[in-house]
Amino acid sequence: MRGLPLAAWAYVCGVIVSAGVIVATAFSSSLPWLKLAVLAALFVACESAPALLNIQRAVVSLSFSVGLASVVLVGPEVAALVGASAMISLHRGISPVKRLYNGAQHTLCCYLAGHVYQSFGGKVGLPDATTFPSTIGPYIAAVVTYVTLNLVLMGCILVLTQPAVRGDLRWREVGQLTVSCLGFGMVGLLIAGLWRVPYSAVLAVLPLFITRWAFAQTRAQQQAYEATIATLCQAVETKDFYTRGHSERVSRGSVMIAQEIGMRPERVKAIRYAGMLHDVGKLGVPTKVLQKPGGLTEEEYAAIQLHPMRGLEIVREIGFLDEALNGIMHHHERMDGRGYPMGLAGDEIPEFARIIAVADTFDCMTSDRSYRGRRTQEEAIAELRQSCGTHFDPEVVEAFLRALERDGWVTPERVPLPDGDVVETTEQDHDDPTTPLKIVGDGARP
Repeated sequence: MRGLPLAAWAYVCGVIVSAGVIVATAFSSSLPWLKLAVLAALFVACESAPALLNIQRAVVSLSFSVGLASVVLVGPEVAALVGASAMISLHRGISPVKRLYNGAQHTLCCYLAGHVYQSFGGKVGLPDATTFPSTIGPYIAAVVTYVTLNLVLMGCILVLTQPAVRGDLRWREVGQLTVSCLGFGMVGLLIAGLWRVPYSAVLAVLPLFITRWAFAQTRAQQQAYEATIATLCQAVETKDFYTRGHSERVSRGSVMIAQEIGMRPERVKAIRYAGMLHDVGKLGVPTKVLQKPGGLTEEEYAAIQLHPMRGLEIVREIGFLDEALNGIMHHHERMDGRGYPMGLAGDEIPEFARIIAVADTFDCMTSDRSYRGRRTQEEAIAELRQSCGTHFDPEVVEAFLRALERDGWVTPERVPLPDGDVVETTEQDHDDPTTPLKIVGDGARP
């Protein structure tokens, strides 16, 4: 928390002071110490084992299920004390200010959720067969209140301390996180309902930890996928130093288009993979061909044309790629049927391939090569428009240009030459269909 902006410090102090007032008020009355101790212990245990979601930067604490159970069992004031126990999380390396803020936000969430629960007619105490049905509605209101306030408090501190978060915000991911939190929150009603049976309420927490384990396995699998893709991309870019970062930018551009046309989240993820791996087939092209200055022989040109098919051969057994394989195989096809490797035309070309073709070409045109400088974005946009209907799908180009105007494009910096021996790079841009390859006679060798 060192070096926080003044506005962030003022916000943190305001949240902590507000929670402190609530805690002081709660301690001024008689407390059900046994229930408080058990609930606080469960809260701390859950707080110390958050669930890592398969969403960027998203971590969900399992503890607020216990906090919401305390809203039903002991009311808002005592529930606020349960929330305050987050300060003693067993996580190491957390600064005192972070602990205080975390405890304060849970205090406020428990307290406000408790009052909302009561305002909707919820009764504080152990629910039984007669009162349980009437508890469900108020409890849902309390869950929504808790989750909303928690997300707002966390969002405010992120925006105040990391202004770049505002530009990275993805409402689809926020929605996924909200749904996950609401689902975890409903477990609190199960805990409250089982409280009458000794130890059963403690056992009700077990599904939370099983869920946490499942999330951890999914996240580990996702990280393995990402590592596999990163390794393949690094291998490709090692063969052509001047294309470093190209795969990542093509992936980002493809995602921009996919989101602009309303593609489903699972397909957006697949096209991100396809963009990263679209040139993986170059691993099967001889380096001397990729780096040859001047024209290519017929055999060398044929080797270049085969790289999409070689890419498919390399990654086809990677099960999680699914539809991404079509993008890898066909991203050099043209709408007029004059592309490669299959000579597909129009709607015969898979949607993934049509999208990657636009992102791939735009990045090639706006990147430096050893033999030419980059084109400006305006020149690249004009070239895309001019090639609509022949090289590219007009609808995909228009979607890319809308996304480009909204999100912008990060143009790569000039790549410095590597140390040591430098192999000449080719004057042929194999990724940019607006600069045709030159074919020369068999006698033209490097």
